[in-house]
Amino acid sequence: MDANKRQRYEKISIELTKLVGGKDNIQGVAHCATRLRIVLKDNDLADLKAIEDVDLAKGVFVAGDQVQIIFGAGLVNDVYEVFADYNNMKNMSLSDLKTEANKKMNPLQRIIKALSDVFVDIMPGILAAALLTGLSGVLGNLEFVKANETLFGINRLINISSGAIFGFLPLAVAYSACKRFGGRPILGIVIGCIMLSDSLANAYSAAQGTVEVTTLHIFGMGVELVGFQGGIIVALLMGFVTAKLDIFFEKKVPEVIRLLISPLLTTLVGALLLFTVIGPVGRGLSSGITNALVWMTQNLGVFGYAVFSGLQQLVVITGLHHIFGAIEAQLLADTGRNFLNPLMSVAIIAQGGAVLAYMVMHRKNVKTRELCIPSFISVLFGITEPALFGVNLRYRFPIIGGCIGGAMGGVVVYLTNLAAVGFGTTVVPGIALADPAGNGYVNYIIAHGVAIAGGFIMTLILGKFMEKTPAETANKRQEEEPEDNNMEEAEVPDKETFFGYAEGQLIAMEDVKDETFANKVLGDGVAVIPEQGKVYAPTDGTITSIFDTKHAVCFASTYGTEILIHIGVDTVKLEGKHFTAHVKDGDLVKKGQLLVEFDKEAIERAGYDTVIPMIFTDLPDEKKLEISAPGKMTVNTVAAVVCKV
Repeated sequence: MDANKRQRYEKISIELTKLVGGKDNIQGVAHCATRLRIVLKDNDLADLKAIEDVDLAKGVFVAGDQVQIIFGAGLVNDVYEVFADYNNMKNMSLSDLKTEANKKMNPLQRIIKALSDVFVDIMPGILAAALLTGLSGVLGNLEFVKANETLFGINRLINISSGAIFGFLPLAVAYSACKRFGGRPILGIVIGCIMLSDSLANAYSAAQGTVEVTTLHIFGMGVELVGFQGGIIVALLMGFVTAKLDIFFEKKVPEVIRLLISPLLTTLVGALLLFTVIGPVGRGLSSGITNALVWMTQNLGVFGYAVFSGLQQLVVITGLHHIFGAIEAQLLADTGRNFLNPLMSVAIIAQGGAVLAYMVMHRKNVKTRELCIPSFISVLFGITEPALFGVNLRYRFPIIGGCIGGAMGGVVVYLTNLAAVGFGTTVVPGIALADPAGNGYVNYIIAHGVAIAGGFIMTLILGKFMEKTPAETANKRQEEEPEDNNMEEAEVPDKETFFGYAEGQLIAMEDVKDETFANKVLGDGVAVIPEQGKVYAPTDGTITSIFDTKHAVCFASTYGTEILIHIGVDTVKLEGKHFTAHVKDGDLVKKGQLLVEFDKEAIERAGYDTVIPMIFTDLPDEKKLEISAPGKMTVNTVAAVVCKV
């Protein structure tokens, strides 16, 4: 790794460790393709808002009991390497980390976390499909688009693109679930392809009785050759089963034939289970949930409507909502009116209200706005997966607020006898489907207004009580001082003096022969070309952390000014060789106290520059740094002064 990058990642590691509550609060650390994943003993000690502002971090959230910090593909590998080194946890795998996290969660939390993990990886595809669906719906209702051959053709392609993604969503879910549970993702794709094979009757057509279904007889059981379009719950189950089969056969099949036999057995057994056990169970679960919800709306009056619209988005989490299309079609065939469409529509817009409320609560956070705005836009066109999995389910209380708002909208739907004369679109495009009888269009708008307002207000209220506030004491943790230490909390002085921390020649930071230090990437400061291998405390303070490689010390003065003393350039590669630490994390030290000794000559013979920068890493805006002029440096020489602006 490039030395400049290494030093930048060291600063990130130091800051992250502090913001998650210190080394003692870290149970484990690992990474996936884009995220650094940390399991903490106490999540309340992590300052999530401050972590979002860490250099190179693109976002942070808590999933289950993992604090996940998004750095991006490639970069996360390098950050993890340095962070794990710093915290002495480098050999922990992602599987080990999940085991640690799962120990702290109850069964319901584990299920929710697994669902979230599965959908997070495929969220970009869902979001793309959502926006394309909305765009196609809007364009399709414009007369000039219908009349123009080119625009009509473009809109048709947009419609095909959006429909294709959702049409193959079970395949994507099977892939992601297999990957999530430790199997080879390609086998999840294979199972997904089997679920959607052209050799099977289309599930929607079969439900409507418009296609002939072939039945096989295997071991005396009738197996219907019907596809699993919309079968998200089946895809989730099959992804899990495929992963476990893959792990099992990889362990049991002899290595000499493993490459050929293991995937063959996984696919064969998985396919048999799909058609004989998992498929029927998944379909039964789907049918049971759907029928129960429909029964409530038909038999429980306003309460049934409220419960359906309040809980409908929880069904979306499992993917079972795709079954409603067949029920809506049957309702229209039997009665000519579809009461489910407006109920689902108000449930959707209420989740949008929850997203808006969460964004308002965190309006100063740019990354939150970047997440919430596109999620809300997709809600307007009837697609809630980005909002659910990207915001509401992740932070928990918004989805509750959204469900309450949905129930409120459902009450209005019941009281106004609102229904639709078609199905397939909701929210903004869905108004075209509203039954105009009895001021249907006006009632449609009122119901949605109540739902979005209800979701917005309830999320704000719940947020006051349910949102975890990062511990304000996370950055103030330190060991209690001895009784004979008479230092009491004192008013921060107008000026702090930092004395010589090494014997040698004081030089400007710009003169250090390293771009990271010279360009002050880690912060401003001074540097010393040492005459001997000793580093001292530049003032009274506390050792906040010392690297396992002993080449760098993080130090906080009595008044909280933070510095990093870095011995040499790229000396982390020595892995502690030639260094001896005389202090440990949390030690209180006095000015001039010996901190680290190092073999200057041996390090130089190894080809490393032994210059020692002292970097002021986090000076507040109200303070400024005054650097002493270059010259001879001793422990009694003033190196720098920090004073109020």
